[in-house]
Amino acid sequence: MHDQEPVELSVVMPCLNEADTLAICIRKAWRAMDGAGVAGEVVVADNGSDDGSIQIARDEGARVVHVPRKGYGYALQTGIGAAKGRYVLMGDADDSYDFLEIPKFVQKLRQGHQLVQGCRLPSGGGTVMKGAMPFSHRWLGNPMFSFLVRKMYWSPIHDVYCGMRGFTREFYERNRPVAGGMEFATEMIIRASLNGEDTAEVPITLHPDGRKAHAPHLRTVRDGWRTLRFFMLRSPRYLFFRPGAIIALLGLMLMLAGQFNWSAGPMTFDLHTMLVGALGFLLGVQAMQFGVFAKLLAIAEGFSPEDHRLKRLLTTLSLERGALLGVSAAVIGAACIGVTCLQWAGGGFSTLEYGVAMRWVIPGVVLVAVGVQGVLGRCFAGALEMLAERSLSETTQPMDPSPQVSSSESTEQASPVRRAA
Repeated sequence: MHDQEPVELSVVMPCLNEADTLAICIRKAWRAMDGAGVAGEVVVADNGSDDGSIQIARDEGARVVHVPRKGYGYALQTGIGAAKGRYVLMGDADDSYDFLEIPKFVQKLRQGHQLVQGCRLPSGGGTVMKGAMPFSHRWLGNPMFSFLVRKMYWSPIHDVYCGMRGFTREFYERNRPVAGGMEFATEMIIRASLNGEDTAEVPITLHPDGRKAHAPHLRTVRDGWRTLRFFMLRSPRYLFFRPGAIIALLGLMLMLAGQFNWSAGPMTFDLHTMLVGALGFLLGVQAMQFGVFAKLLAIAEGFSPEDHRLKRLLTTLSLERGALLGVSAAVIGAACIGVTCLQWAGGGFSTLEYGVAMRWVIPGVVLVAVGVQGVLGRCFAGALEMLAERSLSETTQPMDPSPQVSSSESTEQASPVRRAA
């Protein structure tokens, strides 16, 4: 044991009443590091255990940090923030992950990979022991979310929910997740993919949960929905841009069909078609506008890297040009409405011919609405641009664990560091 020796690997275990299995996991971690000649430490991020887990961790030589805010993600944020190692490996303390497999991760990290993800599923070479994973998780939820991550974010990962993974401190500084729940692990992978991080995958074996005192903390429906919600909210392209573009295009086609009273066999497109098309066009334009806002906000908060296509669009459609275009659309729309007003006045303000008047009013209303929204939206996008530019220009700050660790942790024992003789 060498207390002053630099720590190469910090093994971080989130913990909430894991007395049944915590000691086994810590012992396996020490054994694996000793056998591989790794100078390391074990950090237990306790999320409010009251079953003796804290004392067990101390007795087994682990360093305990207390996490007052409940949540899997919050526990890991605090534990990782307090870690001292050059590399960090996180894994659950329920004995479903075999910490004897630590050398696989260290080997990949030493080769220069920034994120080394474990894979339990056969698609990535992993193994799921009988009874280790519920049917719905193995064949539905996990494959679906892993597929979405690969298609939506171009990630090479086959098991997005695997909680056993290793990464460098520099990687964590660049891609620090903020989710407080189970989606923390997914967010890390998405950030890594968006930022082009060097990612590797190693096959591991998932064992049945060793706990007896309580059921797993994971809740299928709740945590599955939170993950899906996270995916959509963090992907403006799929939530806003593409649906908005399709709806706007269909709406425009319906408006034109009604405007010119097109017919297709027995079907005739008239004013009712124009109204529905106008609604679709307005909703589609708004959705695409929200997509721009969401993307700029993601860049500003450091979740997404700079998008050069969006930057070119906003440069071409500058605040001044956007405002001019919006005002022009609104003026043309107002002129269309004005034509109808003149027709009404010319007839002594009597009843207008409905079919003629609405073909001027509907396009006019749409143009005014789109023009005004365009001006206001471009101004708001300009404000978000400034936030995004400031975020991109800021120098990355070194990881400081102190804000994430409660004051009570300052009295904990020094972290023992071990290396094989």
